[in-house]
Amino acid sequence: MLKTKDSKRIIFFSILAQIFKNMAIYRFRVSFEDYDEIVREIDMLPKHTFLDLHLAIQKNLGYQPEVSSSFYISNDQWKKGKEIAYLPSETKINQKVSLMEDSRLNQFIDDPHQKFYYTYNFSRPYDFHVQLIKILKEEDGKTYPSIFKSVGAAPKPFNQTTIIEAGLEEEEDKEFDFLNEMEFESEDTEDMDILDDEGSPEEQDEFSESDSSDDNY
Repeated sequence: MLKTKDSKRIIFFSILAQIFKNMAIYRFRVSFEDYDEIVREIDMLPKHTFLDLHLAIQKNLGYQPEVSSSFYISNDQWKKGKEIAYLPSETKINQKVSLMEDSRLNQFIDDPHQKFYYTYNFSRPYDFHVQLIKILKEEDGKTYPSIFKSVGAAPKPFNQTTIIEAGLEEEEDKEFDFLNEMEFESEDTEDMDILDDEGSPEEQDEFSESDSSDDNY
């Protein structure tokens, strides 16, 4: 016998299928695990893949998307379940992990409030909570994925020099900026200029001794 919760899910999606058929959109709420005040709400089509969702999130945040990342089917306590990976390690490939580019959203949603735990960039990770919050009717003429809501500025990515702005990459300046790289402050540079102008204390002492010896002649 089916549990009450399972019965409700079956009824919910049966009604949903009759109403929307192929015209539904999923609205996901995306928030940083450590910065829950930073929120994005993104509208996706059921036929979109997890890679489409990954790219939509990172394009909006301004992060480089071409890094190893994963979604995990999650329960209400955000416990990780089945993994859906992008650019997986050889070990994960050998374990036949599901790939984002081959996994459509509607294949992994069986709850009207489905949750996914999402880790971006395993080398320097940020963790996210991704939750389905609404299922709506698709709007004619609208392009998806679409950002419905954006709250808060994303933190700077860890040790990442290339940031994507509106889908375009800016070329990194190849020149070595000594002052910036060595983290000198403006006050430090002024002190350096003073030293250049006045010379070192040792040099001043030497010149002073030379002057005094000249006076003795």
